[in-house]
Amino acid sequence: MNKKFYTVKELPLSERPYDKCEKYGPSVLSDAELLAVIIRSGSKNERVVDVATRVLNYSKVYPGLLGLNHMNMNDLISIKGIGRVKAIQLLCMTELTKRMAKATNADAIRLTNPSSVANYYMQDMRHLTQEKVLLIMLDSKSKILKDMIISSGTVNSSLLSPREIFLHALKYEAVSIIILHNHPSGDPTPSKEDIHTTKRLKEVGNLIGIKLMDHIIIGDNKYISLNEEGYL
Repeated sequence: MNKKFYTVKELPLSERPYDKCEKYGPSVLSDAELLAVIIRSGSKNERVVDVATRVLNYSKVYPGLLGLNHMNMNDLISIKGIGRVKAIQLLCMTELTKRMAKATNADAIRLTNPSSVANYYMQDMRHLTQEKVLLIMLDSKSKILKDMIISSGTVNSSLLSPREIFLHALKYEAVSIIILHNHPSGDPTPSKEDIHTTKRLKEVGNLIGIKLMDHIIIGDNKYISLNEEGYL
């Protein structure tokens, strides 16, 4: 009878990621071996490490582990050897790494410091494939009252409606707000529309007594603060 799949345990001792991890620690494992531990079993007549390698090579634009941040359920189950359960496991693993990165920065976040704000939200926003706008509402001590996505799509004055933003701010009795949005291109350089919208929000905020502290644009592991750039 033909073997249907190769599990991690059926690999040669020298190739078993569980044994290598136990003996030497997880840092010695390759990216494919780390994924193999999550996936656990291969496809017909194929090692689990080979399936993991196929996952890493799926994205031509974002090869390697970075590609996992850009895969959805349909992408994963289209890969030979990855079914529904394995796809869900990989999606959950990716989400867990994002939350771990965010939790690492949670205690250090200072909302008056653009770099700490950007780092806190970086993993949530740097890999998004469309622009999203995040509104952060703060109390008188600059503590977060609420953060929420208020827009998805191209960031422009019609989507970044001052009325909608400040209605939310008034609802949560915010004293000040911070706006973040991402550039899927990875380049956080502000457009003319970004600058125009920032100035418009600042003016409206000043009129009703809710200060716009910053508008931060998130790129790929980098950011630009329009406050630091002198637009506020």
